[in-house]
Amino acid sequence: MAKILIVEDDDSVRTLAARALQRNGYEVEVAVDGGSGLDCIRAAEGSYDLVVSDVRMPGMDGIEMARAAAASYPALKLMLMTGYADQRERCESLRGVVRDVLQKPFSLADLRERVEHLLAEAVEPAA
Repeated sequence: MAKILIVEDDDSVRTLAARALQRNGYEVEVAVDGGSGLDCIRAAEGSYDLVVSDVRMPGMDGIEMARAAAASYPALKLMLMTGYADQRERCESLRGVVRDVLQKPFSLADLRERVEHLLAEAVEPAA
């Protein structure tokens, strides 16, 4: 069973995404912002099969968290979510670190499909 961390400050998005992935049989943990997400990643020593994070959050955003996580755990698979075009452009700078960017709003079917695809990919350390 794959272990996934969802990092999202919006309670409804976080809850819906977690439930959708749990129903697909994944073990899901959640964090409310980038700082707590990074704490979870460090506590788990990077052992998540996938980290799914919002980009725009108070405090440490998803991009900062992704950079810090990838520096310590280069094989960690990361997917970011954003509803903002300018944030999507920022994500482009993380090519090789972030494996996918999911545009908000998204359907739960799209989330499940993207997660399944990323989990099926061979693990390659970021360049």
